Amino acid sequence: MRAAIFSEYGGPEVLRVSEVDTPRAGAGQVRVRVRAAGVQPYDLAVRAGWTPPGWTRPLPRIPGNEFAGVVDEVGAGVTGVSAGAEVLGFGQLQAYAEYLVVPADHVTAKPEAMPWEVAGGFTAGAQTASLALEALSVGSGDVLVVHGAAGAVGTMAVQLAARSGARVVGTAAPDNHDYLRELGATPVAYGEGLVERLRPFGVTVALDGAGGAALDASLALVADRGRILTLVDHARAAELGVRVVEGVRSAGRLAALADLYAKGELRFHVRHTYPLERAADAHRALESGHGRGKIVLLVD
Repeated sequence: MRAAIFSEYGGPEVLRVSEVDTPRAGAGQVRVRVRAAGVQPYDLAVRAGWTPPGWTRPLPRIPGNEFAGVVDEVGAGVTGVSAGAEVLGFGQLQAYAEYLVVPADHVTAKPEAMPWEVAGGFTAGAQTASLALEALSVGSGDVLVVHGAAGAVGTMAVQLAARSGARVVGTAAPDNHDYLRELGATPVAYGEGLVERLRPFGVTVALDGAGGAALDASLALVADRGRILTLVDHARAAELGVRVVEGVRSAGRLAALADLYAKGELRFHVRHTYPLERAADAHRALESGHGRGKIVLLVD
């Protein structure tokens, strides 16, 4: 099968498409013929040299933690999933490929109305946002600031928080402000004076998807550090006593979020799609900054 792999750590240029062995589904697993795979900051970190906890496979590695495709092989003992099922799901690496194998409880049915490019990039942003808001106990009466609100996680967080009854303020570049209004957030520009622009809102809780000055602003605005969560600045999180996402992804959570999308109650924006052969360009695009929505690889 074809897969985008890297045999050494480095920049996007280390990614190349090669022929590798096609995996087989073992007991409790399904094999999925991948149609689309999301590109995440996690993938960039792995490519640059970070090793996920518990990951022992040597180089070369195949990035990618989220995908959508068609189940084409079912392992022994699997019930509730059959060959031919259209699914979206999650795993630990391996998604930038024509096939991957995951535990059967890591996939859920793809809504018929969900395009493949949306399904391939939906899992990480939706589940991360849901887990983060749950950890922060965001609800009615809260004023939540989402930093990096136009990104994949931010897009989901704004909508889910608004559904919970919170007032949402989103920081983003000015060209994304109309987009944030459509999602249900009051937009605020990044840059010098951010704390002063945010203070009149009476922020009670903060979700940081940008790091740096955004996390500093959160600390200045929210007295209870247990109600600040950063998605990107993990080293400082431990030092400062703020939260990171620690919850467990699940097919049940993913199914509920996909159902909201299917009902038209949750929007998802794909910024750009790339063919598998241009995985390196997809990484360059993600590294270029905080754009609107998700970058997705089209595999098949």
